[in-house]
Amino acid sequence: MDSLNRMATELVDEAIDFADELTIDVHALEGDAAVLDFGVEVPGAVEAGMLLAEIQTAGLATVQSTMNTVGGAPLNHVELSTDHPALALLCSQKGGWELAVDDFEALGSGPARALVAEEEAFQRIGYREDADFAVLALETDELPDEAVASQVAERTGVPETGVFLPSFATASVTGSVVAAARAAELAVFRLAELGFDPVSVLSATGRAPVAPVAGDEATAMARTTDALAYGSEVHLTVDESFDRFDEVPSVAAREYGRPLEGVFEDADWDFSELPVELFGPAAVTIDVVGGDTHVVGETSEGVLTESFGL
Repeated sequence: MDSLNRMATELVDEAIDFADELTIDVHALEGDAAVLDFGVEVPGAVEAGMLLAEIQTAGLATVQSTMNTVGGAPLNHVELSTDHPALALLCSQKGGWELAVDDFEALGSGPARALVAEEEAFQRIGYREDADFAVLALETDELPDEAVASQVAERTGVPETGVFLPSFATASVTGSVVAAARAAELAVFRLAELGFDPVSVLSATGRAPVAPVAGDEATAMARTTDALAYGSEVHLTVDESFDRFDEVPSVAAREYGRPLEGVFEDADWDFSELPVELFGPAAVTIDVVGGDTHVVGETSEGVLTESFGL
């Protein structure tokens, strides 16, 4: 298997080749790093969001859109499936790089994280890579500049000419699509946090509704989190049993039962004040090879209809 960054770069090349069709803009910075605007100064798009989810998972996941209903209203849903959950979801897709340069702030996801490999997940999985390219997707409401690209290049050990920064705002079509594609990642991450070996997760499939695009980043963050905490469904296949499978789903439905914008406001938008268990999928089925099937959690359609304004 090629490096995660090499595989992601091939998808980035595809995005650049079909930028007009995907309605994305491409900008070269002073040091020749490439910024791909997937939804910051452009509105974003469904196809762009699905391709970005593939980029975030380094091409190790299949992403597709489907139609389903929430509260009787037809809504787009995104489904992501992978047979490489540890690499695709934890070592690549997870938003684990908090980037701050001068006044610029962003949450970074994608395989460039594997070039730094400072997060605990990389030690547990035993994965780190060296590459000539670094692909870091930035969730931000402004496009990164030369200083940002320079910092990414320095931390990853990649020349700026090999740095690719696909960027998107949470409050964009792309942002809603990318968020919906994170259901499986949340389930695998929760398992890992509970002490389960992520390498023992053999396959993962998740689906969630695409939240209506909000008018500001804060509301978008709440809505897209609602889509996962109250509306996502995940199926995992694992090769060993575990006594804490019932703790994988989000506690949102049980402890709060209301749209998370109010919950976030009560915490003054300080996510460190919120239980980590909140940020999980709604309903999960876990198949143990040669063992039991565990069905835990539940979706909460009523909360979603309130959150989405349906």
